[in-house]
Amino acid sequence: MLRPELIVVNANIVTMDPLTPRAEALAVVGGRVAALGSTAEIAAFGEATTRIVDAGGRLVLPGFQDTHIHLQDSGYHYGMTAALDDARTPEDLQQILRDFAAGNGGSWVNGVGWYTGIFTEHNLDRHVLDAVVPDRPCFILASDGHNACINTRACEAVGLVRGTADPHNGHFVLDADGVPTGMLHEDAVKWVEDRMPEVSDADYADGVRYGQALCNRNGITGVLDALVEERHARVYKGLAERGELTVRICATAKVFPHEETASALARVDELRCNNAHEMFRIHSAKFFLDGVIENRTAVMLDDYSDAIGGNAPLMFGHAQVKELFTAFDAARYQIHVHVIGDGAVRAALDGLEAARDRNGLWPSLHQLAHIQCIDPSDIPRFRELGAVANVQALWARHEPSVTDVALPMVGEARGKWMYAFRSLIDAGADWTLSSDWGVSTLNPFQIMETALTRQPPRKEGDHPVFLPEQRLTREECIKGYTVNAARTAWREASTGSLSVGKYADIIILDRDILTCDPYDIGDTEVLLTLLGGREVHRAEGFAG
Repeated sequence: MLRPELIVVNANIVTMDPLTPRAEALAVVGGRVAALGSTAEIAAFGEATTRIVDAGGRLVLPGFQDTHIHLQDSGYHYGMTAALDDARTPEDLQQILRDFAAGNGGSWVNGVGWYTGIFTEHNLDRHVLDAVVPDRPCFILASDGHNACINTRACEAVGLVRGTADPHNGHFVLDADGVPTGMLHEDAVKWVEDRMPEVSDADYADGVRYGQALCNRNGITGVLDALVEERHARVYKGLAERGELTVRICATAKVFPHEETASALARVDELRCNNAHEMFRIHSAKFFLDGVIENRTAVMLDDYSDAIGGNAPLMFGHAQVKELFTAFDAARYQIHVHVIGDGAVRAALDGLEAARDRNGLWPSLHQLAHIQCIDPSDIPRFRELGAVANVQALWARHEPSVTDVALPMVGEARGKWMYAFRSLIDAGADWTLSSDWGVSTLNPFQIMETALTRQPPRKEGDHPVFLPEQRLTREECIKGYTVNAARTAWREASTGSLSVGKYADIIILDRDILTCDPYDIGDTEVLLTLLGGREVHRAEGFAG
């Protein structure tokens, strides 16, 4: 073996490789794991120039990978605009915006992260924003990305007036007189964003830097950006070529309902061909089949169960889904689908079945993301079709968006199959865990804790367990962020486990998440993050 540039010693290394599941030390040569063994064995390979990291007996794992995240967009929003996550009343929201506006002199006042479990068209409109931002346009995006609200100045700036037609798959909320309230649903958000001042590539690049630093602090060394267009690709590619990325980025290119199949495939083909860098590549096609329950755009098999009732149309036609999925599957794309309602899940599985029947089954690992509601008859189809359940476990707990909003809307019978992650895995589905940041935190430890407990953190009070039969295990959670994540991101040959020959993407934790109290996992801190053996995060005070 060549002399290593780095060795990690005195460690509790869980490699996630069944052939060598544990080790005390490892050596890194050329950014890859070159040897595993005891501290004495590995230390013997060192020389004067070798960097030594003493883990102090702590748990060492492969770097985590988040397979459904909006890194560039959320990095820009949270790095550059007002963070509204902590607002729990209209007054809270107004105070945050007031403070932000006072310290920022831009032509617009923008914010992100308001919670749709609390803020709806009944307590949030342009007048709420006018009260604190009367002199400039104001745009605030909900945490789910499917809703937004603008003030009166913004309505004037973008030309949103009485009589403006709803865009396809979008809705402008109107008051009793037919005047827009400023609340936007689904593609009405994009309609407004397209008429706002253009954000520079430099600002989006700063957003990536903000987001990847947050990833590294939380032990994340690889991501799958779940929605990219030409601008995203341009910014990522530039950062990759300049050697500025500290996370490995794969991405999904968005396909739009208005596109013809051939032109959509040709457009995405060009993106794939032009973006195949070692640190950034596009290999998937992204489809939004529905919206979210909170604004009634999630597609259900049967009508909503509350007094309003009704349902939402699929954002793509059923025949169109089958045609598009078949074409992209044949071109060897991974298909990545946003599905919230059980009707959208059914349509996605039908599309994958049509693709399999035409093209045959291959290790595509097509992914269905979110799966908030599912009909139990569709659970076995994941295994049959080789589909991956890409789950956001943080959402599977009693909180307003679930208890106060979603459950009454879908009813008791369907509510028993909400976030049915345990049932999917037991039925043989492949799985991966992810965050959907900035919808919610990207902290994998908080997400894993909720996957285990199906409860909010203890510090938030004693909450009942949400469907305890759907809890996951610690081992499943760690697999969902390491080996499973690497496989479903199509990079298992070089990442996901600390196997000899794979990249030395390594994290050292302040506690053993395999043995500690499950309610303490969310407080885990990452002491050191290495990407290919290169330090990209070190916690203050860690001297290992």
